[in-house]
Amino acid sequence: MILTVTLNVALDRTVAVPRIALGNRHRAIDARVTAGGKGVNVARALKSLGEPVIAAGLAAGPTGVRIRELLGDEQVLYDFTEVAGDSRTNLSIVDPASGEQTEINERGPQVTAQDLERFTERLVYLARGADFCVIAGSLPPGAESDVYAELISRLREVGVPVLLDTAGDPMRAGMRAQPAVVAPNVAEAEEAVGYEFTESEDLFSALSTLVEMGAEEAIITTESGCVALAGGAHSRTRIEATIEPLPTVASIGSGDAFLAGYVKSRRAGLSPQGCLAYGVACGAESTQHLGAGTVDANEVGRLVDLIAVSSTPAAAGVA
Repeated sequence: MILTVTLNVALDRTVAVPRIALGNRHRAIDARVTAGGKGVNVARALKSLGEPVIAAGLAAGPTGVRIRELLGDEQVLYDFTEVAGDSRTNLSIVDPASGEQTEINERGPQVTAQDLERFTERLVYLARGADFCVIAGSLPPGAESDVYAELISRLREVGVPVLLDTAGDPMRAGMRAQPAVVAPNVAEAEEAVGYEFTESEDLFSALSTLVEMGAEEAIITTESGCVALAGGAHSRTRIEATIEPLPTVASIGSGDAFLAGYVKSRRAGLSPQGCLAYGVACGAESTQHLGAGTVDANEVGRLVDLIAVSSTPAAAGVA
């Protein structure tokens, strides 16, 4: 079984509006409302891929009730710890004419140290039956930046490897707790290492830095796929997996679908190259749908054959 953690769950509303212009009145041509937050999106994709998964997190108020109802409709198992206030609502506006998208995310409910302690104990209990855990997304107001580090440490104690996907101080603190994998996008990786990437070699240098910061393995997702530094300290491999761009309906949540495909493959025991290829196929296929974390498993199987994968041994001395 796979666990996902979303400490700031959301009600996600995605609307398609052609040629949107600020200050004007528009009519949406399509809309979708789903339970959201990065870990929830990963859980939805895992369910679509046939994986046993439980979405854990914090939920609050009437919006939290609606989030539970929507996950129940999708038959996605969840285990949310109730907190005071009301869970957030996020709005994504997609322009199908240009492919541009705008996201407006609320902050979420204020949480306390006691809320997080209750959640942590519940997560450790659930982890007794888990093979892997994905911790993803932003922290709610009131949560300290080392919360993910604490969760990773507690999960390591019970033998559950963790994939961490977040940004800023929570990611830097989380890496010090030695997650099995850290998987930022380009902007998040640039923030973590402290410099912008101007050429492809910068991506691989950043992977080494992320590993030096504590992660056992590192992945950076890109517009065309991903790059990764995989393997143990004495046998690391640099891997790149890419796909030619597809006509896109919406790219929101494609990174979450990538994580789902990668974790599914890792749980199945595929090679690092196979895990990354399947993850990239999932991320690409998800761009064909309106709504984050939506994937068609049959189409993913077709796209896997289109993934270009290259790998080389990392230079001696690379972290």
